[in-house]
Amino acid sequence: MTHRFDTAAPGDRTTPRILAEAHELIGAAARAFGRDEYARTLLAECDYRLREPLRVALAGSIKAGKSTLLNALVGQAVAPTDATECTRVVTWYRDATTPTVTAHAADGSRANVIVRRGSGAHGLTFDLNGLSWDARGPRAVDHLEVGWPSAALSQTTIIDTPGTSSLSREVSLRTARLLTPADVEDDSRAAPLSVSGADAVVYLLRRLDAADVRFLEQIGAGAGGSGPLGVIGVVSRADEIGSGRIDALHSARDVAARFADELERTGLCQAVIPVAGLLAFAAATLRQPEFAAFEALSTVPAEDLGIALLSADRFARADIALPVAPELRAQLVDRFGLFGIRMATMLIRLGARDSSALAAELAARSGIEELRSVLEVQFGQRAEELKAHSALSTLDRILAAFPGTEADRLRPRVRARLADVHGFTELRLLGRLRADELPLPPPVLADLHRILGGVGVAAHLRLGLPAESDPDSLRATAFAAVRTWRARAAHPLADRSTATACRAAARSAEGILAELPQPRPTKPIR
Repeated sequence: MTHRFDTAAPGDRTTPRILAEAHELIGAAARAFGRDEYARTLLAECDYRLREPLRVALAGSIKAGKSTLLNALVGQAVAPTDATECTRVVTWYRDATTPTVTAHAADGSRANVIVRRGSGAHGLTFDLNGLSWDARGPRAVDHLEVGWPSAALSQTTIIDTPGTSSLSREVSLRTARLLTPADVEDDSRAAPLSVSGADAVVYLLRRLDAADVRFLEQIGAGAGGSGPLGVIGVVSRADEIGSGRIDALHSARDVAARFADELERTGLCQAVIPVAGLLAFAAATLRQPEFAAFEALSTVPAEDLGIALLSADRFARADIALPVAPELRAQLVDRFGLFGIRMATMLIRLGARDSSALAAELAARSGIEELRSVLEVQFGQRAEELKAHSALSTLDRILAAFPGTEADRLRPRVRARLADVHGFTELRLLGRLRADELPLPPPVLADLHRILGGVGVAAHLRLGLPAESDPDSLRATAFAAVRTWRARAAHPLADRSTATACRAAARSAEGILAELPQPRPTKPIR
């Protein structure tokens, strides 16, 4: 996930301005609270998050593949993927100069965690030092913080969350408190601490059931809730949908299309992407001995190799005659899965001549590059807006939790900024274009999606022009877009939702004009 998450949105001067306003409102609240150190501590944390990298949470049901996808996005084995106790707590992954893992307890204490590295796909385990995994008690682990040297984590803080459908209600609540803090019942005064959560969410789906829909509805910032504005769906473990067959990702893409149709129609996700997380991580960490093993396997007649790959147990059996040792075959299954082995041997037969070429081809077919591209457009190019929305939502909840002070007068201003910032409006509309079922022709809907920043926030992308377009072309097209969308908004047959969306599109085009250099005035001819 090596995205430019510090990029302000071109074509919209609102982005830097809303950050400055968020800082100013938080500072005013801190001054109004005076000597209330607890409230001031919360506000300091709220202000600090504006200077941090974007926070992206990975959420989904148990065994959805969150930790495996995290490792694939980072390109290193930083998260344990086996079903250990550490998957029962929220874990924050941040950039650091040296690897460290710290457990934070409910009573405020902390302890260093011993990291043990084994072999195979489940190579990491975290061992506590004096703390308990039990969800209750003063020495219970509240959350883990993992510091790891990583270019990806320097751009994005990734938050791995417990399964939303855990048998333990307390475990599931940990994810709910992080992503939907305003909707979680908590009688303690510490409840506002849960507001320092995610700016955006990647929600992993193995199937689309009622529990997934309910949780996505709770996140629901696009529908006026208090959670993150950005939500991307991922059909995880996509290689398993086709039982590991070579066409598994085609089957997964069909499933993703059905999920997308449902989720985008309800406004719960901005996009749904199929990803084979295990293959993506294995591709990022492909070793030369593994490439040599795949080369040897590619020489086996396809029919014989297909019989050996009928099951993972069969493939690793010592009595199966293959030119790779059984122990290494077991490691290949653990790291790549049957789908990955089939795909790797096929790609070598098609011409992948070295490990780097094979790794690139496997990554492309895993779906991880498509996911990275969507994350860049939906999250990376909107990072400042997403952070500002989180900070203002947090500030609103803090003000509500500590009434009866001079800070009360700030709440209407905070609510107004949450409702009026155009970047927030664009994000909400992008999530609900299909849900609102606007009566516009498909080409017009595509234009609407583009002008709102659905394919990128750069001016030429919004206007559908080549990257090398000169300012005069951009200006002329933007002027035409303003006129067109204003006319559509004012059409006598336009319903309320359509008129609102068209007015937003016109405002987006106006924002592009405001950012373009103004033409030099021509001198009059004498």
